[in-house]
Amino acid sequence: MTGYEVGDFAFDLRQGVAETPWTTSGWSTVALAPGTVCGVGACHAPPYAAPQAGLAFTLEADGIRIADTGAAGMHSIVLLPQGGTWNLDGIDRQGTYHRRHEGRLLSLLVRSELTPLHGHPGYALRISVRNRSERPLHLRLLPELTTGPVGEVPLSAWGWMPPENPAGERDRAALVHGPLEAELGPADEADFELAVLLDGSRPDGSPAEWAARSRARTARRAADALERVPRLVTDVPGLDTYYRRSLASGLVCLWDNPAFATVPFPATSGIDGGALCAYAWDTGGYAPHLLTLMLGRGITDVLEAMVKADLTDHYAIAPDGSGTGVAYAYSAWSLVMLANAAACHDGIAPDLVARLHETEEQLAERFPAVGELRDYGGQPNLLEMRSAGWEHVVASPNAERAWSLELLAELAEECGAPLRAAPLRARARRILKAVGQELWDEEAGWFRSRYPDGHSELAYSVQAFDALRAGACTPPMAAALLTHLGEGAFLGPYGVSSVSAEDQLHYELGDVDWSGGGAYTGEAPQLALTLWERGEPHLAWDVLRRVLWMGEHFPYFPQDHFCDRPAAPPRGRRANVIAGLTGAEAVVTGLAGLRPRVDGTLDLTPPAWLPGKLELHGLRYRGHEIDVKLATAHCEVRVDGRVIHSGAPVPLHILGDRDE
Repeated sequence: MTGYEVGDFAFDLRQGVAETPWTTSGWSTVALAPGTVCGVGACHAPPYAAPQAGLAFTLEADGIRIADTGAAGMHSIVLLPQGGTWNLDGIDRQGTYHRRHEGRLLSLLVRSELTPLHGHPGYALRISVRNRSERPLHLRLLPELTTGPVGEVPLSAWGWMPPENPAGERDRAALVHGPLEAELGPADEADFELAVLLDGSRPDGSPAEWAARSRARTARRAADALERVPRLVTDVPGLDTYYRRSLASGLVCLWDNPAFATVPFPATSGIDGGALCAYAWDTGGYAPHLLTLMLGRGITDVLEAMVKADLTDHYAIAPDGSGTGVAYAYSAWSLVMLANAAACHDGIAPDLVARLHETEEQLAERFPAVGELRDYGGQPNLLEMRSAGWEHVVASPNAERAWSLELLAELAEECGAPLRAAPLRARARRILKAVGQELWDEEAGWFRSRYPDGHSELAYSVQAFDALRAGACTPPMAAALLTHLGEGAFLGPYGVSSVSAEDQLHYELGDVDWSGGGAYTGEAPQLALTLWERGEPHLAWDVLRRVLWMGEHFPYFPQDHFCDRPAAPPRGRRANVIAGLTGAEAVVTGLAGLRPRVDGTLDLTPPAWLPGKLELHGLRYRGHEIDVKLATAHCEVRVDGRVIHSGAPVPLHILGDRDE
C-alpha cells in the first residue's frame, strides 16, 4: 500500500508544545483539560458552542478520593498523567496512581479515549481503570459536568474568534453514561462509557457505539482525502515527520457537516472554534495543489461558493456560505491560484473561468487605481501589521494581480472561456513593469510602499519575496532581494521572520503573524517553494530545514510560530491553520520538482541538489498513478507501474508531450 492510514498520523503528546490539544471529527471539536488524564474542556459543534464547558473527574477507591486535576504538590491525592497519543480520530491518555494509605498500597492504571462525535454535537469518553493493588477494590467514577453557556450560534456568525459567550440556554448540554461503579479484583479492569451532547439530546445507542461510528467515519474521511496524495519516503532526518504533520494540518481543517456551504468545507482553522470560516487567501494562496488533491472535484464547489459570496466585499465565507469580514487585497489572486490547480488536476468549466475574471476585475475596482497599480488601502485590507509600512501602493499584491491575469489568460486559452488572453497578458506586463519602475529602491535593494500623500517607506516584509515569485523582479533585482535573506535578519534558527529583524521601524515581537519575530505558518515553506522554483535548491532547503522541528512538536500546525525559539504564541492565536499544508506543497512541487500544468500534463524539474533520498509514491494525477524516486545522481519515474525514466535527473514530461 502506498497511501496513508489514520494510524500514520499518531502523535506522542509528551513531545507536544501546544498549550491545549484539540481533536475534531469534522462535525464536533473538543479540547483536553490540560494536565488531566480524563478531563475535557471546551467543545464546539456548529451551530452549538460551549466555550466554557468542562467535564472533570474524581475516582473513589475504597472511599479514597483521587482527583484528576493535574494539581502539583507532593502531598496531593491526584491522578498523575503519563502522556498519551493524539490521533486523527481522537485522543488517548494514560495516568497512574500509586501510593500507600494506612500501610496498604493503592495502585491504579487509568486510560481514557476521547472521541469527538460525528452526526451528534459533542463527544464520547471511555475511561478504563485497572486495579494494580494486591487486594479487591470498590471503585466509583464521579464525573462533574460544568457547561457554562451553551449557545446556538448561527453558521453565518462563526468568524475569526471562537464564540466566547454565546446566547442560549444555560446547561443545555447533557451528560450520558452507563454504570459508574465496579468491583475490581487484583488485576481486574473496568470500562466506563460517557458522552456529552451539546443539544441535550439522547440518540439511540450508547456512547461506545457513537464513538465507534465516529472513528470509522474519520477513517473514511481521511482515506478519501488522502487517496490522491503521494506517500513520502526519505532518509532526510525530520522531513517525513514534517510532511505527515503538514498533511494532518489540512485534514483537521476539513468539515463535512451537510449544513455547511460545501462538503468538505475547508475552514481556515476551526479546531478551537475560531476561523471556522474559509479565507480565500489561506484556501488558495498557500497550498492549492495539495488542497485540490485532497478535495478532488469538490474544489470546484469551494470556488463556486466563494464567487457566490462576493469576495469583493469580504475576506472569507462563513460555514453557511455567506461573506464575512472586509475586502482583502489577496482574495482574487488566491481564487485564481486555486482555479489554476483545479484546472491542472481535474479540469475547470469555461464559465467559471469567466466568473473568476469578473471577480478579479471587481475586486481590483474596489481599490483606487494609481496608474497601472492599485492602492490596496491600509492594514485591514492587507497584512494587519501593527505599524505603518507595507500599505497602500505595494509591490505585493500588485505583482500577484499581474500573475493572476497571466493565469486567467492561460486558463481562458486552455478551457475555451470567453476571454481575450492577449489583453490580459498585456495588462499583466504593464503592472509588473510599473512595480519595478515605481516601487523599486535601487540603493536599498528593496521595494518601497507609497502612500496617497506621497510619503513612502521601506518595510522589510517577507511579502517582497511573493512579488519576486510573481515575476516582478529583473535578475539584478532578484539578486538584491536575496541578499536580505540572511541569518538574524529574515532567518532564525526555527523559521522565518515576517519582518526582518534589521528593520528597526517595523520589526516587533508582539505580533508574530506579520510583524516580526516569527511568521504565519505558511510563509517559510512558501518562501522555500519560491526558491526551488527559481533554481536555488541550497537556499530553499536552508529555509525549509528551519521549520522541520514543527513536525516533532505539533500534532497539527498552529496559525503562526516564533523563529528564534521552538514555540508558538501561547494565547489569542488559532490553534491550527490550513496553510500548514504548504509544507507538503513545498515538498511535492518544490523539493521533488513535480509541476502540474493546466493542460493536464505533468512535468518533473528535479533540483540540481537534494539533501538526501526522496521518493513519492502513489500520486494520483489525471487518472494515472505516479511514483518518483530522486537522488543526487539518479532519477526513476513510473507511470501506472511502468518505468518511463531511469537514469540521470533531467527535466521530464511525465504525462503529455508538449513542446516547450
